Amino acid sequence: MIIQLQDKFVQQEKLESVSTDMSNQQFIISGFKQKLVHTRLKISLLKIAIKCYRNPLDWLNALHYLVKLRRRFLGDNKLHKLVYAGGKYYMGLYTPGWNSKVYQNFISSQLHDFKPVKQKVNRFNSVFIAITKKCALRCEHCYEWENLNKKEVLTTEKLNEIVRKIQDKGVSQIQFLGGEPLIKINTLLQVLKQAVKTTDFWVVTSGFKLTANNAKQLKEAGLTGVIISLDHFIPEKHNTFRGFKDAYFWVEEAVKNAIKNNLVTALSLCVTKEFISEKNLTAYMNLAKELKVSFVQFIEPKAVGHYAGKDVLLKQYHILILEDFFLKMNFNSAYNSYPIITYHEYYQRRQGCFGGGLKGMYVDTDGDINACPFCPKKTGNVLDDSFEENLNLLKLNGCKDYKIKTN
Repeated sequence: MIIQLQDKFVQQEKLESVSTDMSNQQFIISGFKQKLVHTRLKISLLKIAIKCYRNPLDWLNALHYLVKLRRRFLGDNKLHKLVYAGGKYYMGLYTPGWNSKVYQNFISSQLHDFKPVKQKVNRFNSVFIAITKKCALRCEHCYEWENLNKKEVLTTEKLNEIVRKIQDKGVSQIQFLGGEPLIKINTLLQVLKQAVKTTDFWVVTSGFKLTANNAKQLKEAGLTGVIISLDHFIPEKHNTFRGFKDAYFWVEEAVKNAIKNNLVTALSLCVTKEFISEKNLTAYMNLAKELKVSFVQFIEPKAVGHYAGKDVLLKQYHILILEDFFLKMNFNSAYNSYPIITYHEYYQRRQGCFGGGLKGMYVDTDGDINACPFCPKKTGNVLDDSFEENLNLLKLNGCKDYKIKTN
């Protein structure tokens, strides 16, 4: 068995050593190429398991654990496509690109939950950090509505310290939010340059001010990708939703400049009750495909921030439409050329929420930690001496809507 595994590893190394001129491209792969990459990916998982454990039985059980974990989220559905960007392959928006060091550490960290591993692992999968209260837009669904354009609390030095403390605990991905984070482009660049390159970094933006020069600088500073908010395929309706007459223009500019500078590019859609229909969702995905983005993120509206006290939660029939559409687009080979959809609530309804200090959290514009951007309940500050105690309290409280399932 060991000899056979070694032979597979040698074959994989030969495949990985083949020179390529695709490092500055970004596209969806499917068919035979996707199957080939997926086979190599599975072999790399075994290699990671071997590094983590000495007992061959643990190697096989570790792989079984990863399969079981995936099925908890997606059932028996098999992804027929991957994203290729910057020399890496992406299965999802919140999974680091294969086969980077960040990806390998991400997998080791998941295996640590199955059985403690020998090496240092990440405490977090994803952490959201809001770096500014400033924003030029007045979005209908803004969760930071009460704090917009108030006096800033987090200096560049404080943000550097926040990132350092989170990275010291280990984190696979950090997403920078706002307000509008690109209003503080110089701060963002300094934070990225100071950060250790053991984490994937993303910016969640309306697209405002994502010029070609800013995209170039962000890429050079270490940014992995951008998640650009687009809430309608009709420009005027997106502009109205965002309370800004040039909102759609900046989305188009941001997507173009991000792709040109080889940033992994995603669109994020707040799927309101008024928007949800097969016709609208299809039109949106056709536009996403035309724009050549790699991912689309569905986010259900929550009654917080500017939506506080409003009847915005989806009904069951809305959810059924969304879930059927999500499954069709991601797992029906007829849609292999379309971007991959990430739909958080679909996963959370089946497995629970890994935010709330368990595998992720939200750091707001005051440096306070919360379960996630849509669960604004402060549990101490990152910069407090009692940060670890604050984290434990956050984890104890967990997510009020989606409890973790253990079987």
